Order: sequence, then C-alpha cells, then structure tokens
Amino acid sequence: MDPAGFFTLAVEIFDVLGVVVICVGTLIAAVFALRKLFSGESHAALQVFRDMMGGAILLGLEVFVAGDLIKTITQTPTIDSVIVLGLIVLVRTILSFTIQIEIEGTLPWRRALLTSGASVAARAARESTGK
Repeated sequence: MDPAGFFTLAVEIFDVLGVVVICVGTLIAAVFALRKLFSGESHAALQVFRDMMGGAILLGLEVFVAGDLIKTITQTPTIDSVIVLGLIVLVRTILSFTIQIEIEGTLPWRRALLTSGASVAARAARESTGK
C-alpha cells in the first residue's frame, strides 16, 4: 500500500471511530441512566446520562480532530487547507470547552485537575455503579 493510500485509510478509520465512540457512548449512557432510573433515582439518572453523553461527545470530538490533523498534514499544504483545519479545530475546541463546562459545572481553570472526555465518561460510569 502506498503512503497516500495508507493515510487516506487512516483518516477514514478515525472518522468512523469518532462516530462509533459517540454512538457506543450514547448507548452506554442510556444503559447506565436506565439502571439509575429503575433503581428509583430519577434525578441521578439524568445526571449520569448527561455526564456520560458529554464524555462520549468529547472523546468523539478528540478522535475527529486527530483525523483532521492527519488529513491536513498528509495533503499538500495550501493556505486554504490550513485555514479550514484551523476553523475546524477552533469550532471543535469551543464545543469541547462548552460541553466540559456543562459537565463539570465550572470553568476549567477553576478545577484542580483537568479531565479528558474519556476520564469524564469513566468517572460517570464509576459513579453510576456506586464504586
């Protein structure tokens, strides 16, 4: 396989992986929320769903950005491709930032420890199982 074909395949894999992460994260969030709901904790169910769904979206966005970076780096660089990448990263960063604020309930610089999308989803899963 030639390098261009390899990187094209890698970008497609990252795009599919990003979609899979968000879809699987949604299903897992629904399962954990339903478990909380059926145990009589309706408010906790909503919180678990929001936290896990937010974590899945954050993780999916991180995967999408990785794919976009690979695509831009492996193509012949033009000012247009760099501007497009910059805008994509800017929009996804703003989305990640606002979702993180929604999940944590505070600004990132006011937290003692920064967390990624994966750690947010893992924390929500731990909290929903009571461990």
